[in-house]
This record gives sequence, C-alpha cells and structure tokens, in this order.
Amino acid sequence: MSNILDPKKDSKIPEGPLAEKWTNYKAHQKLVNPANKRRLDIIVVGTGLAGASAAASLGEMGFNVLNFCIQDSPRRAHSIAAQGGINAAKNYQNDGDSVYRLFYDTIKGGDYRAREANVYRLAEVANSIIDQCVAQGVPFAREYGGLLDNRSFGGAQVSRTFYAKGQTGQQLLLGAYSALSRQVHKGSVKLYTRYEMVDVVLIKDNNGEERARGIIARNLVTGKLERFAAHAVVIATGGYGNAFFLSTNAMGSNGSAAIQAYKKGAYFANPCFAQIHPTCIPVHGEFQSKLTLMSESLRNDGRIWVPKKKEDAEAIRAGKLKPTQIKEEDRDYYLERRYPAFGNLVPRDVASRAAKERCDAGYGVGSTGLAVYLDFADAINRLGKDVVEAKYGNLFQMYDKIVDENPYETPMMIYPAIHYTMGGIWVDYELMTSIKGLFALGEANFSDHGANRLGASALMQGLADGYFVLPYTIQNYLADQISVPRFSTDLPEFAQTENEIKEKVAKLMNIKGKRSVDSIHKELGLIMWDFVGMGRTKESLETAIEKLKAVKVEFWSNVRIPGEATSLNTELEKALRLADFIEIGLLMAYDGLNRNESCGGHFREEYQTPEGEAMRDDEHYSYVACWKYDGEGQAPELVKEPLDYEFVVRQQRNYKA
Repeated sequence: MSNILDPKKDSKIPEGPLAEKWTNYKAHQKLVNPANKRRLDIIVVGTGLAGASAAASLGEMGFNVLNFCIQDSPRRAHSIAAQGGINAAKNYQNDGDSVYRLFYDTIKGGDYRAREANVYRLAEVANSIIDQCVAQGVPFAREYGGLLDNRSFGGAQVSRTFYAKGQTGQQLLLGAYSALSRQVHKGSVKLYTRYEMVDVVLIKDNNGEERARGIIARNLVTGKLERFAAHAVVIATGGYGNAFFLSTNAMGSNGSAAIQAYKKGAYFANPCFAQIHPTCIPVHGEFQSKLTLMSESLRNDGRIWVPKKKEDAEAIRAGKLKPTQIKEEDRDYYLERRYPAFGNLVPRDVASRAAKERCDAGYGVGSTGLAVYLDFADAINRLGKDVVEAKYGNLFQMYDKIVDENPYETPMMIYPAIHYTMGGIWVDYELMTSIKGLFALGEANFSDHGANRLGASALMQGLADGYFVLPYTIQNYLADQISVPRFSTDLPEFAQTENEIKEKVAKLMNIKGKRSVDSIHKELGLIMWDFVGMGRTKESLETAIEKLKAVKVEFWSNVRIPGEATSLNTELEKALRLADFIEIGLLMAYDGLNRNESCGGHFREEYQTPEGEAMRDDEHYSYVACWKYDGEGQAPELVKEPLDYEFVVRQQRNYKA
C-alpha cells in the first residue's frame, strides 16, 4: 500500500447510495456453508460486549471459536461499567428520530472525522440490537403502556437511548454472556479465562502474504506461555485510556493487544482522539488508582453550574459557603447560557472544555477548584424524589458511598476525566486490519466515532460489531480459507514469536531497578494529562515526546518487578502493559502534533474560534491518520485514508441554535 489509502480498494467501502451500501454488501459477499464452518477455527480475544457477542454469534453459526478472557469471568469485562444506555432510532416517542438522524448526529458529534459508510451501517443495525437484547431478556426500562422507555443523551435533540436504570452495560453484558455460555455448553466455543494475549502470530501463505494465524497467550495463573492457532484472529480488547493512569477505565483495561498488532504491521489510526468525559467524580488524592464516572444520563435532569461571582467560588473552596446557600440568580448555568439549543446535553468534548474553561477562569468549586456542580434540585422539585430515585437511584447511591455526600440534598461535584478512546486499530469496512485475517471490534478499532463519541454509542458499536457486522464480513475472508488445513502450533513462526516474548520478559525481570511499575505509570499519566490532555499545543506535544522518551528509558533501566516470571505475577502483567502504554503515549503525541487543527476530543489551543470552539481544517486534515510501525526507536510513518464525504456537507458544529 502507498502512503494514501484508496477508500474503495483498501477500505473496501461498497458502491451505491449510503442507505443501500450494507444491504448490497450482504447480498454479494462470499459465504461459508455449514459443513465448511466446522472446519474453520476463529480466535476471539476479549469477552466484553464486542468479544462476547462475536464469539457467541460465530459459535451459533457453526465455527469453532477459541475465546480468551483476561478476567476470571466474562461478567467482569469493563463493558459492565457503561451505565447510561444504548442508542437506536426506534422513534417510539415519535419525536422525529430516524436512522438517518442517528447517523447524522453521530457523524456531526464526531466532528466529521469518521467514515460515512461505517457510521450509517452502525445506525442501521442498531434497531436489530434492541430486538436481540429484548429477546435475550435484557430488562430495559418500559413506559406505562409497555413500550421500551427512552431518554436523551449528549449531542441529540431526540430521546433514543434505551436503558436499564443506571446499569445498562451490566444487563447487556449479562445477555451477551448468556448467549456465550450457551455456545460454551454446546462445545462450539472454548473459553479460556485468566489468559492474556501477548502477541499475534503471522504465517505467510502460498503467495508470500502474511496472515494472522494464531496468538501467544500468557496463562495469568501459572505464568506459562501457550500457543493457539486459528484461521483468523479477532481482537476485541477495548481502549487505551489507562495510558493516562487516572481514567474511568478498570485497572485491567489496557492497549497491549492493539500495540502488539501495530508492531506486527497493523495500522494504528487516530491515536490522539481520546475522549474526556465531563461527569466524573473529581480527583481527591495522590493515592487514587482510578476515577469513577457518573453516567451521562444524569445530564437529562441534572443542571450544571458554577457560581457567577469569584468570591463565592473562593468561599466554597475555603469551606465557608455551601452550594445550597448560593442564590439562583448568582448561579451560572454555563452550558445553558452558551448552548441554548442543547443546554446540558451538548456532546462530551464540548461540555468538558466548557467545564475546564470555567475552572481555569477561577470559578471552579471543591477543595481543588477543579470541579463544577451537577444539581438535581429542579428535577426533584418538578418530578418528586421518588421519580428521580427510580431513574438514577443506584448512581446517587454510588456517589454517596464514594464522596460521603447526599446528592439528593447537595449538588454532585463533577470534573472531566479520560474515558473512551475513539482511536484504535485501523480496520476496513469489513472490520479487518491491514493484516490479512486479523480483525478488530468495538473500542479496539477506530471506525465509527471520529474525533468524539456520542454518549450511549459505545454499547451500540460493541454489539453491532459482534452480533451483526463481523458474522457477515468474516465470512467474506474465510470463504477463501476453507481448503487451508488447521495449523500446528509447532510451526517455526509460533516458536519464534514465543521466544521473542520470553526474551522480553527475561529482560524486564533482570532489570532489578529501584522503581515500582505503578510509580512509573503515574509519571507517565501526569505527562499525558499535562501535555497531551484536554488542551494541547505544538510546544506541549513536542515536550511530551521528549518526556515520554525519557520515561521509556527510565522504565527499561530502573523498573523493579518482584516475583518469578513463571508463576502468578501481577506486577509482571502490569509491567508488560505499561511498556505498551508508553508506546501508545508516544503515538498519541505524534498524532496530535501532526494534526494542526482542533476537532472533537483533539483540542489544539492554537486552533479555536473566538468563542473558544474547536476549529477544524477540512482542506488539510480530512483524513484518518494511520500510523505504521517502522521499528524500535524510529518515529512512526504516517499513512492517510482520505475521508471523502459524498452524502453529508461538513459544517462548523453548532449546538447553540
């Protein structure tokens, strides 16, 4: 491939009208008959919504599936933490929603940096996801008449978010887990718990082209490296937000599978597109290991504000004044003031930057001044406490447990934090990476959200990819592989890959330095937040690259990993992931430095409108930035996939009118 990807040839975007592309694709794709499916093996790495739904679907279709779970059970996947809901354009409220409107809101919310064809397909299959999950018994909230209830989320003016109280991700994951468990019981899926993929194995075909044919995984209980072969490999391992150390991600969430694929030749796309979520419980100490997210659903009824007067904000920070003592006329509901059309339901990147602007200007609250209020007093007065409790009770309880304040009586304090990563492994329309036979699903790929993800779209993408997209597209690849016999893990490619991992582990164990893994990870996180965080500049990104290179040297010369490599060793697990987070940090800085514009979650302070909004440069940066690994110590090579919009006119995002 050249340094410019062809959207038709390389990205495999089908011809035809936007609304017909997916239908036409399915009508003309290659299929694998039932007898041949039994002859084909597929590895699925990950058991969150994308991984579990894909493994269950492929098993149901008749393929032999090997499914790898980093936790002791798929029920512990981080998808469980997605509280607020899942989008679909069912239009039960008859409020003007449609598949096209969901598509357009998603494209616009991503600041016009996503592929039209992929996003329309996502919006199109979303309705089928709801039907599937209802059939599984997912207990979505219902209205009095029996129809499924909906609520609004950021970036939309309609109610299209289906939810199960404040635990939607958990309920959807239990549905996918049930489907997966059925296939495990049938024998079509073999589940490996407490296994972590540490590298992908490539084998050349008869034409000399490398294809993904297996993985090396580490048994996290015994420490043993084990080999697994298959005709195709699917990565569904989530995002890389923990490169910032403090994030809303679970501590085990990592980007290692993506980086191993990148180092084997898969493009890493748009790494700088990381989402800052506006409704996180603020940092409260130096010894915190993660942050807790308050669901975006709270922005339906909660109003966000800070004091209008700096002296009031200062008094609150000093503990001399309580928020309930601030009169209504002295409160600045700044999102409602700045964005009257959308108010508190502007997209996450817009809400996050607005909070940062108020706090930077000296109006922040809390002991650090890095917090704003999310207030439910109006909703409680309007609806009654019982109604608010029925909608959000478990979220209020969680806040009370963590902060030790009753949010029914005192406004919640929130502040932006790293949450989701829109960037990820580059995939074509078929969800295949630039390595033949290697697929990526859900948050692990880059494909659907552009520069910013709308709320309630993560669950949508994970289940769309696993239930309704990959089961079709992977057949288009496997139809040509039915005559390929099963692979032996004794092949030299497996031995070579395993030996490389053993050498890497031995090198880490033999450093015997003075610093813990966590201390270096915290240092990495501070650099990322300070220099590659909510606001970036050319100077900050250049500084970040130099500091990250220094952290890499420090890590590989002074980390200390206790214990043995050949047994259960959580410090070794963390060290292997940290090595990859450092690489991800560098990729993010390179990507942010290259993109001389502001769009979505990527905010270069040099490129903003007089009102402080993101200022895109469609003439020069309307492309997917794909980064190609060029070897240890070398800067990555940029490969561009042009984003040629045929059906949507790009506009400056406007949430004011």
